[in-house]
Amino acid sequence: MHMSRIVSIGGTAACVLLIAGFMNNAPAHRGVLPVVRANPNTERAGVLRNGVLTVSIDAKLAQWRFSEHRPAMSLATFAETGKAPQMPGPFVRVTAGTALRLVLHNSLAKPLSFVVPAALHGGPDRINAMDSVIVAAGATDTLWARATVPGAYVYHGALPDGVTRVSHIAGALVGAIVVDSANAPARSHDRVFVIMATEDSASAACDDTTTVNPLTECHGRRFMYTINGTQWPNTDRIHATAGDSLHWRVINGSAQVHPMHLHGFYYRVDALAGPLVEPTTRPVPGQLVVTQLLEPLSSMSMTWSPDRAGNWLFHCHFSLHNASYAMLATTEDPDMRDMVGLIIGTIVAPRPGVVAAGAPRASRHLRLVAERGAGASRAGTEIVPPMRFVLEEHGERTDTRVDWSPEINLVRGVPVAITIVNHLDQPTTVHWHGIEVEDSYADGVPGFSGDGTHVTPLIAPGDSFVARFTPPRSGTFMYHAHFDEMREELAGLEGALIVRDSDAPPGPDDHLIFLKGSPGNRAHPLEINGHANPDTIMLRLGHPARLRFMNLGSGVGGAVPAFSLTARPDSASLVTRDTMLVLWRPVAKDAFDLPASATAPRLADQTISVGETYDFEYTPEARGTLRLEVRGAGANHQLLIRVPIRVE
Repeated sequence: MHMSRIVSIGGTAACVLLIAGFMNNAPAHRGVLPVVRANPNTERAGVLRNGVLTVSIDAKLAQWRFSEHRPAMSLATFAETGKAPQMPGPFVRVTAGTALRLVLHNSLAKPLSFVVPAALHGGPDRINAMDSVIVAAGATDTLWARATVPGAYVYHGALPDGVTRVSHIAGALVGAIVVDSANAPARSHDRVFVIMATEDSASAACDDTTTVNPLTECHGRRFMYTINGTQWPNTDRIHATAGDSLHWRVINGSAQVHPMHLHGFYYRVDALAGPLVEPTTRPVPGQLVVTQLLEPLSSMSMTWSPDRAGNWLFHCHFSLHNASYAMLATTEDPDMRDMVGLIIGTIVAPRPGVVAAGAPRASRHLRLVAERGAGASRAGTEIVPPMRFVLEEHGERTDTRVDWSPEINLVRGVPVAITIVNHLDQPTTVHWHGIEVEDSYADGVPGFSGDGTHVTPLIAPGDSFVARFTPPRSGTFMYHAHFDEMREELAGLEGALIVRDSDAPPGPDDHLIFLKGSPGNRAHPLEINGHANPDTIMLRLGHPARLRFMNLGSGVGGAVPAFSLTARPDSASLVTRDTMLVLWRPVAKDAFDLPASATAPRLADQTISVGETYDFEYTPEARGTLRLEVRGAGANHQLLIRVPIRVE
């Protein structure tokens, strides 16, 4: 059974308010409003005395610029009393057992509801389990809470306005609380990152008007995505040395979901908590991943250790959360193709005295040719032609001839050189999603991947680039464009990358399920393996089948769907609960084998966000038909696409 999820990606949200702010255009006040400052979450707010941390917080209007290219707009913020307003709000950090005394003064024109999660002191971790205080306009009140459970939490404020009614984040009424274990050692690479999604002033103004129904009449909502109050390329650069251990807390202070992806390395999820976290998406203790889904108001504690020098990205894998749009366009990027938003760059220096390994000498050579197909489609306000990669090796050409790229099969431990040739009329690059490339120059982020001045270039039309690497492990991976991702991935520049232990072809029980496209897009609809009406998958009675799931879908529904395998004789458009799910056995996540404790058979129902891969094993015990269904979030779990399965 699926759980409801708040997903708001350019459309209306599906649940009641979690967080709300207040934002409008107020030119008359811009000259006197204080300016919002980005909060790096490195300095604790308040005064600690006799086991009590007292933090005085003002809720006030302030002016904020998303970038130097945008005019300032006013929005509600939190500020420590006597200091500048911050985005996110004042950073609260204590050791377990400390009492919190939060003194709230409301300088806004509307009553403020201020809440902290009850899980902070051992209460239930539920969306309706909050300690709260309502502060009238112009008034002051105090909220007491004892921080007894180590972890990372979100405090937030709500206002009675239209933005609240559609549960969008609007303004900066969000902040972080970190509770450390009483005997936790100090860490030299400890950072806290708070993700926020702030609605731009035009769509927020529509939400807040009383003359329209914001649920049905405010369309094309736009958000500005920030980490600790800034957006790429202005986010903090994290500096480390190869071999360092980096410990990060990533807190989702928004009502949207964010699958967080690390380039070039696996990271260990030490803790994942939040009121909407699903059991099947929660990693087992110490599990390694390359992408982890963060639900609204959830937090993740993660550790990773870069053993190779270079420049590496950590980012939300929703391309929409890293893409520009018309109101953010600059003269340097008039076509809005550069990355902005939820991205952090880590610059890893080599360990002194250690000579870095160079690119491997290839024993296998491939060509990946980017080509444009006939016709075009609309993505937002733009026309997007179909695109694909064509795979060439030893004179043989593999061409899907649709807006989807062919599977690449590699062998563990065998060095490969892949020449990417651009036959498009626009630049591109390729990222080897999940592969631990030796040299970050091959990682595919233009202008950043690499080292020093030796950084990955854009592959211009008519040009080429050679990526060299040796896959160190077998498993299910992906490859995709990493420039102008929202358009190029939708157009088809993405495919499966499978690494096996030998060069033997895959057996009859090895099956790919690659999701791409966007629900409702006529030219690039949601597809599995390049087809909106997928072919029947044949399974053999009594033979374990390996089902390899990969998601690079987009849009509402396609980005965070649930995959299920059911014995129901038909596929209902809406279903609240499926009682005929079969059992499958989890095998791997992001190409990393799961520990034995996590591989017990369970109901075949799994949320798979964009940027994630999952492997399951299913052994048919009876002849007949099954259905692999992909359904969206929400109470009715609308059917998005299905694959017929026959067991013989």
